Formats: sequence, structure tokens, C-alpha cells
Amino acid sequence: MKLLKKLERLGPGLVTGAADDDPSGIATYSQAGAQFGTGLMWTMTLTYPLMVAVQLASARVGRVTGHGLGKSLDRVLPRWLVIGLIALLFVANTINIGADLAAMGEAAALVVGGGKHVITVAFAILSLLLQLFVPYHRYSSVLKWLTLVLLAYVALLLMVKVDWAMAAKSLIIPTIAGSGAVTTIVAIFGTTISPYLFFWQAAQEVEEIDQVDERKPLKQKRSQGPDALSRIRWDTFAGMAVSNIVALAIILGTATTLHATGKTDIQSASDAAQALKPIAGNLAFAVFSLGIIGTGLLAVPVLAGSSAYAVCEIGGWTASLERQPTRAKAFYAVIALGILLGLAIDWSPVSPMKALFWSAVINGVAAVPALVGLMIVVSKRSIMGEFVASPALRFFGWLATAVMAAAAVAMVVV
Repeated sequence: MKLLKKLERLGPGLVTGAADDDPSGIATYSQAGAQFGTGLMWTMTLTYPLMVAVQLASARVGRVTGHGLGKSLDRVLPRWLVIGLIALLFVANTINIGADLAAMGEAAALVVGGGKHVITVAFAILSLLLQLFVPYHRYSSVLKWLTLVLLAYVALLLMVKVDWAMAAKSLIIPTIAGSGAVTTIVAIFGTTISPYLFFWQAAQEVEEIDQVDERKPLKQKRSQGPDALSRIRWDTFAGMAVSNIVALAIILGTATTLHATGKTDIQSASDAAQALKPIAGNLAFAVFSLGIIGTGLLAVPVLAGSSAYAVCEIGGWTASLERQPTRAKAFYAVIALGILLGLAIDWSPVSPMKALFWSAVINGVAAVPALVGLMIVVSKRSIMGEFVASPALRFFGWLATAVMAAAAVAMVVV
């Protein structure tokens, strides 16, 4: 019963963590496992505390102020910089949406047959309709249940023979060996600590406030603080753990199968699924493919929604998945535009991997000033009142900022 109550308190943090393992993220982790075996698993050990710190800070800002991250950043950064960041966020998210939709279409076509472009369009329409016509209090439950699809990648490990001793060693001993290792490490950091996750989790905390009449921003009702912050900590630690466990399962699964048999050239998530079929069998292939579809259905609304929240927060427009489309026109227009432009990428001659590369570059550039602004906001008593970040949260938050700054430099240099 106690465990059930704990599970019921999972929400924005769980969905945010699960959305981090989108089809483009699956492609990155598959590349890491196929090319370097278990050698880069240590990156997940390093990123976990950094992810937790960043998402805790984002959630705290939303719950304490009652406003999304865009509005809070506008208070501490020059407005032109915030507008530029949100523009970069929209572009990167749109590219990611296109890549995710394309991966879903390819995976579905591999499993059931049919034209991948037609299936991709169907997924795009489904995702858009769900966001347009299902109110937040129901839609958030749909997203929570969708996180169960991530178990597919943990189940994959039960179908292959794993060297657990080597896996444990790779978790704690950093290695950077082989051509392209630095680039892959940078890609992993960019995948796990992405700006859209900051904006989404802060906005979901605001949505959660609006679901209960008695619930208020903590600056207005300080007595709710201990319970609210306890729930956020549990939700975020658990959500980021789910994200990293799944990432590790994908790296380990592809290392055990693809890397071990010399299949190292993986360009997409569907490539990984296809490559698994002759090595690990039809069941492993089906599980991997269905995982791509499920995670895409979870990630596309998060990507489109985070863009819409950010744009509307800075523009002063209503931003809520609970509102009907006629009462939040700008918000739903941004969501629709992001999905439709993303869909256009699938029909364009642009290489999906090249598009994802530029998306990673844009995310890397945008993450650093966004993190700087976030850490200033969460440490500022005039904004957060008595709920300013703890010393530990500030330490790991600024460490994440420094790591992402180094990753951004490495992206240019390498």
C-alpha cells in the first residue's frame, strides 16, 4: 500500500525522464553500444546526479513561482537572449520531432509492413489530436502509462547473454577509446541534458498547481512546501533513474549483440532494430521496434509542448494543455506548427542523421545560457523566497552547467 502511494506521487519527473529516451536518444545510445561496447556506460553514472539537479531546479521554479521557466528566465536574463533561446529551442525541438516521427514510421513499417511515410503522417495526426482534445488531467495519465513501454528495453537484456562483470566495471571506470568516442560522449550529454526537458518539467508543475483548488504556488502558500518538495524530489530522482536505467539497457543490449558481432555502423534507432533481428531473434527485434514507437508517442508531445509553453510564457499568452484550443489559440498553434514542420522534415531530402546532428549542436548552444539563467533564478531569494536551492543543488546544478559548456566547446573543436 505504501509503495502504491509512492507510485501515485510520480508525475512530471517520471514523464520528463521517460521522454528523454525518445527515438533520437535511442539512436544515440544504440550507436554508443554498437561502436564502443560497454565502454561508455560510465557516462550514465556521471549524468545521473547532473540530470537530477537540473530537473529538480526546473521543477522547483515552477512549483514555487507558479510560472514556467520562460517567464522566470525573463526576470534574470536580457529579453533578447531569452527570445533567442526560445527560438533555438523551437528549432531544435522541431528537428527532433521530425526525426522521432520518422523513426516511429520506419519502426512500424518494419513490424507490420506498409508505407513508412503514411504511417509517419498517421502518428503525427494522432499525437496532435491527443494534445488538442484530451485535457491535461487525463493526458498526463496517458503519458504516465506510456512510460511502461520503456520496460521493453530492460526486457531486451533478458533475451541476450550479458557479461555483467564487465558491465559493472564499465559503470565506474571511465574509458575514452576509439575514433569518435569524444563525439559520442558529447552526443550522450546533449541527449540526457536537453533544454526542452527544463521547460517541460517546470511547466508541468504549474499545470499540477491548477488541478487542485487548494494548491497554490509555494510563495503564496508556504505551508505546502515540505510535502510539495518531498514529492518533487521523489518524482525527479525516480524519473531520472528510469531514464538512465533504460539508456544503460540500450547501450548494454546493443553492446552485447551488435558490437560483439562486429555490427558497429548504426545510423538510426530503426537500424539498430533491423540489425538485432538476425543476431538476437525476432522477439528482440519486435521488442526494440515497439519500444521506438511507444517512446515516440511519449516524446513528441513533450517536445512540441515544451516549445509551446516557452513561446507563450515569454509572449504572455495562455499556455495550458488543460484549456480547450479555442481558449489557448497561440499555445496550440505552436504545438501544431512544431509537429507539421517536423513532419515536413520526413518528406524533405535532408538526411535525418544530419538533421539530428544540427539539433544536437543547437541544443548544446542553448543549454548553457538556459542553465546559467536557471541556476540564477533558483538561487535568487527575490524570486524563490525561502525556497531557494540548497547548497548541494546549487553545486550539482552549476557542475551540470560547466559540463554542458565543455560539451558545447568539444562539439565545435571535435
